[in-house]
Amino acid sequence: MITAFVLIHAVADGIPETAQAIADINGVSEVYSCAGDVDLIAMVRVHTHEELADLIPGRIGRVPGVIDTDTHIAFRSYSTADTDRAFAIGADDAD
Repeated sequence: MITAFVLIHAVADGIPETAQAIADINGVSEVYSCAGDVDLIAMVRVHTHEELADLIPGRIGRVPGVIDTDTHIAFRSYSTADTDRAFAIGADDAD
């Protein structure tokens, strides 16, 4: 699974609608509005780089209100939540 974080500049008066439209796209797992240099951050999870290449410019970049995107692809997760979840697979079956 490929995880990417897409930093999105959006038209200010349409951020809620833009965020919801992005959240509705298959492959987008979460969208956050935030303070700082960007308006929205979307977490994308896809199986292939080709899907990512289609999703960002072809779908997210074309949502009304999106001005610009900047994509960061994750190499590794150091989150304990991800590690705990991976080791918990099948734990219920052990009883």
